[in-house]
Amino acid sequence: MTVILAIHAHPDDIEILGAGTLGVLAGLGHTVKIATVTAGDLGSAEMDQARTARARQAEAAAAAALVGAEYRCGGIGDLCVFNDDASRRTVTELVRWAGADVVLTASPADYHPDHEAVSLLVRDACFAASVPNYATGSSPPLAWIPHLYFMDPIGGRDRAGAWTVPDFGVDIEATFQTKRAMLAAHQSQAAWVARQHDVPDQLQSMETWSRRRGRDFGVAMAEGFRQYRHHPYPATPLLQELVGAAFVQAPRAAS
Repeated sequence: MTVILAIHAHPDDIEILGAGTLGVLAGLGHTVKIATVTAGDLGSAEMDQARTARARQAEAAAAAALVGAEYRCGGIGDLCVFNDDASRRTVTELVRWAGADVVLTASPADYHPDHEAVSLLVRDACFAASVPNYATGSSPPLAWIPHLYFMDPIGGRDRAGAWTVPDFGVDIEATFQTKRAMLAAHQSQAAWVARQHDVPDQLQSMETWSRRRGRDFGVAMAEGFRQYRHHPYPATPLLQELVGAAFVQAPRAAS
């Protein structure tokens, strides 16, 4: 079966933007792995950084287990993700660790600098993962460049407020309860998201967004994706095929 790596900046990003699709893929028998580049160690006003990092990694592992996934953290600091050599090697090691055939990652344009930096790092790491002399950690180089897909940005808009139109969507109505349970595992974030983002109910906010994206595709709930097809990255529609009947075609114009 195919190996899918979902990799984003912080614990809970994947749960908001891609966990329904991971549930679909896991349910079809594919191997799912989850990674975050940071531990989200700044995501608390009650705990110090070290305690926050431990709590959030434990929550991420618990969420990943709900779709039978392994979880790994890159260990770069929250708000400290930049496109440099050390970070690229860290992210490349995560891609190699997963042995990924398909990689789902952050949107190139999003509200958070870590999200945007992770998108760039993962794009380049997918290329570097197959370069034999590019040293990272203990994982061997891949023999291929993975298929690369970008998730939606938070709220579907870039920093300038422009709407992001995905190439295709995945119908997640059947796996929404798994997605909800995965996000609910991030218990430490309820108070933080209410404080920092003025979102009093993160679970409801996620459901509202899933339904909003679903309307674009004419289904109850969906997650959107864009495929990175530039040479020499694979251009065949692998993820689109893997999700089977959950695949939904390009959305109507949205605003």
